[in-house]
Parts: sequence; structure tokens; C-alpha cells
Amino acid sequence: MRKLKVLFLCTGNSARSQMAEALLRHHKPDRFEVQSAGLHPSELNPLTLQVIEELGISMQGHHAKALKGFLGENFHFLITVCDRAEKECPIFPGVSTRLSWPFEDPAAFEGTAEEKLEKFRQVRDQIEARILGWIYETEQA
Repeated sequence: MRKLKVLFLCTGNSARSQMAEALLRHHKPDRFEVQSAGLHPSELNPLTLQVIEELGISMQGHHAKALKGFLGENFHFLITVCDRAEKECPIFPGVSTRLSWPFEDPAAFEGTAEEKLEKFRQVRDQIEARILGWIYETEQA
């Protein structure tokens, strides 16, 4: 079976899109070829690494990538995981289906170190639940 190509897009590619990439790759490596990118890539947030690795998923090799590096590639799905990326993302030729899954930006949350970590865990769990539901939907289609 041919793998479906998925690109998760966010503003900085430092948290939400990285989590989504790691989680989808972890749950269905045989079904999806997964990438993530940012409109304005920044550094990978250390809390992103921590909350994904808490699940036993390696983030080795992950780094923030720019959307322009994927222009010209074909994807079955482009999934934006923040409102800003959805609004600012240009027309992306070569995408069969575009989806919008906006999640709160955990990096923007203000609080104690423990509260910030908890916010990252909450967003991670929301992303994972959405991915698992979507996997089920795509397998039923």
C-alpha cells in the first residue's frame, strides 16, 4: 500500500506541528509519510521535546523547517494546526486535501514552569486525540 504524504503546518514549527508530526509517525508509520514545517520557523521548543519523549517517542532528528523547503512537493494532506498558519498560508499547489485543526499555542502560555509543562501536555494530548480520530476516519473511508 502506498503511504499517504502529510504536511503539518504551523507558524514557527516549534511545538504543535512538531508534536503532530511525531505522533502521526509514531501511530501509523506504515500508512503515512509525515513532515512538518513553519511559515516563520524558529527553534524547537524544549518542552515539545520533553512532552513527546515522555510518551517514549524519540524526537531525534527533529528540527524546525521552513515551508518553502516543501514547495514543489505533492502531499495528500496539508494540515494547519494554528489559526495564523491557516490565514497566512499561501495557495499550496500539489495538495490534494487541506485541513485546519487549530490548537492553542502552548508556547504562548504564561505561568510557572510546571504550569507551562502542563499546558504542553494538554495540547499534546489534544493533538494526539485528533490524530487518532482522523486515523480512524481515514481507515473507514
